[in-house]
Amino acid sequence: MIKAGIKESFGDRIFLLAIYVFLTLVMLAVLYPLVYIVSSSFSSPRAVVSGQVWLFPVEFSLRAYKSIFRSSQLMTGYYNTVVYTVFGTLINLAFTILMAYPLSVRQFYGRHLFMTLLMITMFFSGGLIPTYLLVKELNMLDTRWAMWLPGALSVFQVIVARTFFQSSIPQELAEAAQMDGCRDTRYLVSVVLPLSKPIIAVMTLMYAVGHWNAYFDALIYLRSEKLFPLQYVLRNLLILNAADPEMLANTAAKIRDQGFEQALKYALIVVSSVPVLIMYPFVQKHFVKGVMIGSLKG
Repeated sequence: MIKAGIKESFGDRIFLLAIYVFLTLVMLAVLYPLVYIVSSSFSSPRAVVSGQVWLFPVEFSLRAYKSIFRSSQLMTGYYNTVVYTVFGTLINLAFTILMAYPLSVRQFYGRHLFMTLLMITMFFSGGLIPTYLLVKELNMLDTRWAMWLPGALSVFQVIVARTFFQSSIPQELAEAAQMDGCRDTRYLVSVVLPLSKPIIAVMTLMYAVGHWNAYFDALIYLRSEKLFPLQYVLRNLLILNAADPEMLANTAAKIRDQGFEQALKYALIVVSSVPVLIMYPFVQKHFVKGVMIGSLKG
């Protein structure tokens, strides 16, 4: 039997091998810091400070994680971030879909004007000070609404969602629904949204990650510690070295001198990153399809 296919030349094989080697090096460069952080978080403070940790945990210890979960400050920040992420993402999805769907309907009068106005906001904005004054005048300072409403709508996501609706939802479905007496709201909820799972998954991921990592809005608008999100608390711990006394309680001074705070910082990074990493496998199957379809100009 004659083997079908084109035989690769020696030069092609060398080029392909070089690509594999390069991609492997890039993967290791990205993966190693993550492995090092996780290993250090499970190692003893003495091993971390002395440089014994380079791949696997040394002198396995859960002391840093126990201290984290004893911290009321960190747990409050964790709770606030979950609240901001869940409700903020729901608000973002509602505003985005309610804006994108009408703009995708060709019979909607003035949709080009609305798209032009939305596009202008991508290039020009009032700036930080006018935005702060607006939030202040609306009495949203030091409230959870200050973390939700100022960024409730992303024009980029509206454009992507609108393009998805135009290119993936057949016009014949709308016509058939109208003949059956279906109103626009019912059509959107019962027909459009079930067929739009890929783009909804993509928007959910992007909005949720943005809320989970947000700290600048909290820095500007919030004053009460009970409202601080996790990332703001971590900023104080990791950058300003403002360690929570509760996390260092019941810890001998000798252990602190050996780098307990250093191991604590690695554990904080792991604890704050795990929820976002868990989200990716659930939306991965929709991610590529939603991004590619929604990115086509329509």
